[in-house]
Amino acid sequence: MRIALIVSYSGENYHGWQSQREPIRTIQDELTAAVSSVADSPVKLICAGRTDSKVHATKQVVHFDTESIRSQSAWVRGVNTCLSEEISVEEAITVPEEFDARKSALSRRYIYLISNRKNPSPLMSQYFAHESRLLNCDAMHEAGQNLLGENDFTSFRASNCQSLSPMRNLMNLSVSRIKDIVLIDVTANAFLQHMVRNISGALIEVGLNRKSSSWLEELLNEKNRNLAPRTAPPNGLFLVDVTYPESMGIPVGPNSPHFFQLFV
Repeated sequence: MRIALIVSYSGENYHGWQSQREPIRTIQDELTAAVSSVADSPVKLICAGRTDSKVHATKQVVHFDTESIRSQSAWVRGVNTCLSEEISVEEAITVPEEFDARKSALSRRYIYLISNRKNPSPLMSQYFAHESRLLNCDAMHEAGQNLLGENDFTSFRASNCQSLSPMRNLMNLSVSRIKDIVLIDVTANAFLQHMVRNISGALIEVGLNRKSSSWLEELLNEKNRNLAPRTAPPNGLFLVDVTYPESMGIPVGPNSPHFFQLFV
């Protein structure tokens, strides 16, 4: 039997999703231990996207195979009982055997949140990046349109990115403002390591009027990470949706983190 879990987590105190050789906290290790406990046997988790250290998720999708028979609600309640408050299973779904959380995904969607106010708020620092200078969201949005489509994103990948190909299809990129919060919303078929944070860092340069809107197109065409600005910090980044063919039975994710309404 193949089970899919929809998982949310706060990545602040974790060294990313993926298990590491060193004895450090990762989402994968803690979730694997919890699911294995409920299944009463070891399981292997496959995820839709490996988030980095301090990156959050409102809809991470994982799957595992098991011979243990549990109701969907029993999987949710049982696994959550074994987890810290920083990780939560939102839903458990029995999926077809051909379902693969990573390979079956049609798109991934991330949002990057920036608190654009003069002084940083200690209540927001865990989930928002901060920029005290006023950002020009219209210019940022215009610049982002230069990245749409299937392109070589070498300029926006981490220097140690292990992906065999830099080609990705960027389906949507929008930048909007809600009061003093700037929201960068990005959807692609898949992402390279640090790709969203590197795009966000470049968009911030445009928003500060240091670069023109056409600069992102130039940067894209250069295919040189050394010409790009610094990587934006991880704490404002959320994986908010992963889409699949309708036949797989995975629901659409939330438009924004659950707490977002508290700040707007």
